[in-house]
Amino acid sequence: MALGVLSACAPQGPGANARASEVLGSSDLRIVSVSTRPYLVTGGDVLLRIEAGEDLDLSQVRVSANGMDVTEQFSPAVQGGSLIGLVDGLRIGDNEIEARIPESDAMVALELTNYPISGPIISGPHEMPYLCQTEEFMTAGGETLGAPLDENCSVETRVEYVYLSTLDGEFKPYGGSLPPDMAEATTLDGETVPFIVRVQTGTVNRAIYQSAMLHDPADPAPDPWTRSRGWNGKLVYTHGGGCRSGWFQQGRSTGSVLSPGLLEMGYALTSASLNVFGQNCNDLLASETHIMVKERFVESYGEPIYAIATGGSGGSYQSHQTADNYPGVFDGIIVSSSFPDVTSATIFTLADARLLSFYFTEIAPRAFTEEEQRLVSGFGSWGSIPNLARGAARIDATYSETASLEEQGAEVSLPELEPLRYSLSQPDGIRATVYDHTVNVYGVDPSTGFAARPLDNYGVQYGLDALNRGQITTAQFLSLNRDVGGYDADLNHVPQRHRANPTAARRALDTGRILYGGGGLATTPVIDYRSYTDHRAGGDIHMIVHQFSTRARIAAANGHADNHVMNVGGLWGFTEERPDLGALFRQMDRWLTNIQADDDPIRLSEKVVRAKPADLVDNCWDTQDGGRMNVTEALTYDGSGACGAIYPAYPTPRLVAGAPLANNIVSCQLKSLTASDYEVEFTGEDWVALETIFPNGVCDWTRGDLHAEGYQGTWLSFGPSEVNRAW
Repeated sequence: MALGVLSACAPQGPGANARASEVLGSSDLRIVSVSTRPYLVTGGDVLLRIEAGEDLDLSQVRVSANGMDVTEQFSPAVQGGSLIGLVDGLRIGDNEIEARIPESDAMVALELTNYPISGPIISGPHEMPYLCQTEEFMTAGGETLGAPLDENCSVETRVEYVYLSTLDGEFKPYGGSLPPDMAEATTLDGETVPFIVRVQTGTVNRAIYQSAMLHDPADPAPDPWTRSRGWNGKLVYTHGGGCRSGWFQQGRSTGSVLSPGLLEMGYALTSASLNVFGQNCNDLLASETHIMVKERFVESYGEPIYAIATGGSGGSYQSHQTADNYPGVFDGIIVSSSFPDVTSATIFTLADARLLSFYFTEIAPRAFTEEEQRLVSGFGSWGSIPNLARGAARIDATYSETASLEEQGAEVSLPELEPLRYSLSQPDGIRATVYDHTVNVYGVDPSTGFAARPLDNYGVQYGLDALNRGQITTAQFLSLNRDVGGYDADLNHVPQRHRANPTAARRALDTGRILYGGGGLATTPVIDYRSYTDHRAGGDIHMIVHQFSTRARIAAANGHADNHVMNVGGLWGFTEERPDLGALFRQMDRWLTNIQADDDPIRLSEKVVRAKPADLVDNCWDTQDGGRMNVTEALTYDGSGACGAIYPAYPTPRLVAGAPLANNIVSCQLKSLTASDYEVEFTGEDWVALETIFPNGVCDWTRGDLHAEGYQGTWLSFGPSEVNRAW
């Protein structure tokens, strides 16, 4: 008897496959939840696929939802061999889908859990206050979305058409008749179509989302059974960057779905306002939005052949972390100006830069030359010290009219939020920081009543490498580490070093807020490209060291990083004058297509490595003599090779202090002071001073983090879903 029941609680755990059919194995009749995992359905509808063994007649299948017949909602899939159906009217909570073939014993049931379209599903309780921005959001057609329909900032879904003009390269509203200035597009499939773009805009998870694809409205409307002639069947999820002031708001832009270069290739694009980190600096909420927006896309247009995530800076955080923590949402990622995540490499560097800036300017203003300051910081440009000190505003909850530019905090984007900000006179005000925005993960520190903080500099020996290289004196080293101090809960400078909340530190590491690299990234093709900014006189946070930190984490977790490719210094665009980004998307297309064509019964991680195109390798562009030469060689942090000479990598303050390249340790474990760790000799008086500065010892970076207990796995939830609940 071919009978099976699929629970919404299965499959689970690291690497669990979203396809319900995996649970049934060789069952003769299967139900597959196509648009999302069966326990994370939203909005009352779900796209399902019915599959059957060779001996069963699909035309005889009857399908019911909660006892009501919904067979008429199913039709043969485009590729044949199965039925596809969009089942709607699901109730909030548990639902049951049943498929059976009358007059036979073939029957299977699938349990679904449905949540409101406004969320949440895995990110925990919604943040409040939350300001709607539908009236500020400009659609592709040049209109606003109007006033929100409810407190969740909802709007009615709308569809608009625009076309690309050959006169100025801009998108213009399409009125239904072909204008003389309409461009044409030739997709990766070789299909030539009018450059008319269908743009769908709506709301999901309290975010505004958009999706776009080439489609001529004279053709049949696209849906899960009818693909647009202009769509190559592949999806790109775009992201916006930033982080500072990214809270308490819906956002008035998405990650740009009107990219002429990608649309011309035939890609569909989608994005949402909560996937712009300058509007939402919370990777968990971003991942939840990815899951829900992709669900909407699949229910509108069908399952894509593959999905690529792309974005720079804050967009790279999201691409890395969703790929690692929620595998299957994206099949490959193409990132730029990248960081592993915001919680570690970025914030550690910003926090240390502000400490150093304060020390050099306020505590010991003439004790170090600018070059010595730069060497202690590790940066390629002295200007990065004050520049990054300002960037620490994302963890500073207090606005002050008298604070210096480097010491300012409480950044918000909307004037309506300004009078609500936390201050000493308004202790119950909103705290505009990454930690408070992610309080569902970190919890509340009982000693302060504020979000707990995974930030620590206890035992850190600032300037250690500069000391050992003879670039600063022992007196400077001792003075710096004696007086650099730390932060209180409001990021005020205090004499004591700051220590992480143990629970916050453990959760940051064990749940993927600090990128692990061994979850979904173990089997995800990654292309990381960038323009070089390390020598900018005014400083820049987008340092090349951060992509080496990402690679180090992937290699440590998986034993290699052969699925990670770096490119530096290209002309990043889709035109003949700037062709290099288009070339990377074509390479990723080959890579993903090769993986899908590989039917050998080997591990996916092995397929990913051997499917990589032979000519897709690390490279840099040498433009030193005014020309442009591509140099293909392994890019390394130590600066070896021609690329290392052209684009040298510089450490962060924490790396100068001895931290590993992965830069993923919140709280170091301590060791006793040992003279052999130093390339200089301390006098007896100096050694006593060193023991006074570090009474409990100094960081032993080789022993890992003090609070980490191990990665908890993929597809974790912080509520309301109880499946794979993080602890």
